[in-house]
Amino acid sequence: MKILFFGDSITDADRKVERQGLPFNPGGLGVGYVNVIASELSGRNPDKYQVINTGLSGHRSVDLYARIKKDCWNYEPDVLSIYVGVNEVWHEIFVKNGVEIDRFEKVYRMMIEDTLKQLPDIKIMLVAPFVRNGLATQEHYEEFLYVKEYAKVVKKLAEEYGFPLVELQDKIDAYAEKYGDECTLLDGVHPALGGARVIADAWIEVFRKNFDK
Repeated sequence: MKILFFGDSITDADRKVERQGLPFNPGGLGVGYVNVIASELSGRNPDKYQVINTGLSGHRSVDLYARIKKDCWNYEPDVLSIYVGVNEVWHEIFVKNGVEIDRFEKVYRMMIEDTLKQLPDIKIMLVAPFVRNGLATQEHYEEFLYVKEYAKVVKKLAEEYGFPLVELQDKIDAYAEKYGDECTLLDGVHPALGGARVIADAWIEVFRKNFDK
């Protein structure tokens, strides 16, 4: 089973996109939740799963759509996990180049529809974005809270298409309240090791329930 993770820096997590002259290294899983998931799945059955990470730091839904053929379809994955939404708000706050929520829904829907046409047997999981008050978000936290509206759009699309949804905000909040923000998110957006574990556990629970029974 080939599983491809498509998203922004939370998925990217410092993966190495070049190694030994190759334009993309499928083994470059980063240090975040994708690596944790791959370790967990390989521990259960190392011959069953191939995990690929094509997350890229700073990307928005429009960026994902622009590279979806190269970084998704060409790999012909069995399972696609999409995780995007925070940069739609982040980029608007700091560089006035965000993605409005109606355009976010439109582009996200285009990603889904085009992927289903290209790979009709593919299974798709959606992951809803989250945010907390932290070093990167505290100065504009009220504006960053709009990320939660983007999470609602992701939930709406998952329900409409019948896709499994990984909801994270409540889980991230609960973990932070128990163990502290420094163990959860580095800056209000990017996961620390504890946050990566929370995301991975939530993802694996949904994956096993729907696609890996």
